Amino acid sequence: MTSKTKNIGGWIISGLIGLMLAASAFDKIIESTHALQMGTSFGLSAGTYSLLGIIEILSVLLFLYPRTGVLGTLLLSSYLGGAIATHLQHQQNIVFPIAIEVFVWIAAVVRFPELTQRLFNRTVTNNTTP
Repeated sequence: MTSKTKNIGGWIISGLIGLMLAASAFDKIIESTHALQMGTSFGLSAGTYSLLGIIEILSVLLFLYPRTGVLGTLLLSSYLGGAIATHLQHQQNIVFPIAIEVFVWIAAVVRFPELTQRLFNRTVTNNTTP
């Protein structure tokens, strides 16, 4: 696979993730009926659920902007980890947040070679002088 193909694939996956999570965030921010029902089922107030939407959209924006993409990846990973835990606590299906988490990391591995090197490179450099 060429570098250009990987780059395009990474951006396509990132764009799809961004669209799905942005839709979810705006649903929470505008306090739609569906979002309020979901928040109530988790025991959250409308204000708290709106705040989660703001955190979600900020994380998505950081993920999509190349310079802050690694930070956005970590924030989305944390956010989705919380979503998985909340779904588990309330006996709800966890397939969707897990799938999104997997695709976030696939996109991150493709888009950010420095992250991939950090995660999979076991080489340790010694900066001390002899």
